[in-house]
Amino acid sequence: MARRRTLATLAALLTGLSLATAPATVQADTTPIAYTRDGAVRGLPGENGSAFLGIPYAAPPTGERRWKAPIPSAPWKGVRDGTKPGNPCMQTGSKTPWGDLAGPGTPSEDCLYLNVHVPSKRPTKPRPVMVWIHGGGYTIGSGTFYDGGALAERGDVVVVSLNYRLGALGFMAHPGLTAESRTSGNYGLLDQQAALRWVRHNIAAFGGNPGNVTVFGESAGGGSVCQNLISPTARGLFHRAIAQSGCAFPTATRQTAETAGERFATALGCTDTACLRAKPAGEILAGTTGRTAWAPIQDGVVIRDQVMNAFRTGDFPRIPIIQGTTRDEGRLTVATMYDLAGRRLTAEEYPAAVRRAFPSDADRILARYPLSAHGSPAEALAAIYTDAQFSCLSYASTTLLAQHTRAYGYEFNDPHAMDYLGLPLSFPLGAPHGSEIRYIFGNVTGTPEQNDLSARMLSYWATFARTGDPNSSGAPAWQRFPQVQDLAPGAIRPTTTFPQDHQCDLWSQTTG
Repeated sequence: MARRRTLATLAALLTGLSLATAPATVQADTTPIAYTRDGAVRGLPGENGSAFLGIPYAAPPTGERRWKAPIPSAPWKGVRDGTKPGNPCMQTGSKTPWGDLAGPGTPSEDCLYLNVHVPSKRPTKPRPVMVWIHGGGYTIGSGTFYDGGALAERGDVVVVSLNYRLGALGFMAHPGLTAESRTSGNYGLLDQQAALRWVRHNIAAFGGNPGNVTVFGESAGGGSVCQNLISPTARGLFHRAIAQSGCAFPTATRQTAETAGERFATALGCTDTACLRAKPAGEILAGTTGRTAWAPIQDGVVIRDQVMNAFRTGDFPRIPIIQGTTRDEGRLTVATMYDLAGRRLTAEEYPAAVRRAFPSDADRILARYPLSAHGSPAEALAAIYTDAQFSCLSYASTTLLAQHTRAYGYEFNDPHAMDYLGLPLSFPLGAPHGSEIRYIFGNVTGTPEQNDLSARMLSYWATFARTGDPNSSGAPAWQRFPQVQDLAPGAIRPTTTFPQDHQCDLWSQTTG
């Protein structure tokens, strides 16, 4: 339980016409217009091609549609303005090192919108499509927070980002809701799948290839990628997958989640679904804070098994996958718990901190992570969180994937990836959770080595989306798993010592 709480803390910090004959996206006085099944959309031209923002992919999940599976949005007449993002989904304001992850706009229940970024160059054939699922612990974040323009332009791909319902509105299970539709609790995942169906039906209007779709995401977004990979209701909606710093997170059973949902409803003074749907969204949101960890569940319909079990048995589509982590995943958590909270972790406090997080195995863990092997108590504790919650789980799950399909592993390893933020810390932040995202999206302005690393990573991701293999001419070779690609400035190389570097033998035996 302590490990799950720490994981939740970390995650919360951090989501047509044939092109050979005529373009589906046309220019009118330099204004891009795309013709979707629901109607025309006017985009926003820029230095990285065109952005079409705030496109509805499903009807607003409001009123009686709260806690129901998404349905298609209504078509419109005329040309819809796609120059401004849609509402982010309901969430509390959360201070993070990157700012407000909700992005622009006011959080609302009417939030099922997506954004499409299209390169400026006219395509000769339909482009690969990359669909980004944002992180944020399933409680915060938005697609618009991440600008896909540079990735689209430099990678020659179409990039889609989306919002999905969060917190209790996206992941609450309840017996009354289950009785209505055989399942409850995975509305956020169903939103993601609705967005992928929208992509299948509409992305050709933006020059994208609906037969070549890659889903990628980080943290809760990475977890969502893997949940969708094993979900029977998502079969055939994508053709490649990239999970960053999250994949095989364990899921609660429907019974456990329904019990939590009943407690939540009782706290709001409700005993039935009518009462819950009558509550103002703000009251639902206020009741969410601190009460439970909202996340996908094993409901028997959308998700039928634990991710690790599905990978072990091979119960998933045989599509190529990349999975990886950052070198110092846990340092942002420790920074938030201590330095950024106004105190430092001392050597004297270190053993107690480990015992609180891992009461059953603290002695073995302390023996393997002595303070003498680390620069500070904070770095030692962060190494434990990194290895226990991310690195070794990633390696173990990719090991299972590789037995059934083409799999690639990586570790992002820029020790100065977040120095630009200038956080007041007593220890180096290294390459923490989420630090690789801006490298992939092409939003790095750093040293020549960092800029080159970003260009390489963007190319790896886009090439994988195009071919199912990240390798391209002129880039350091990326071998299949079990080799892990070390993504460091000026030193991209494969490594075979990843499980030893992260003491995965210990964590395969630890109960926590």
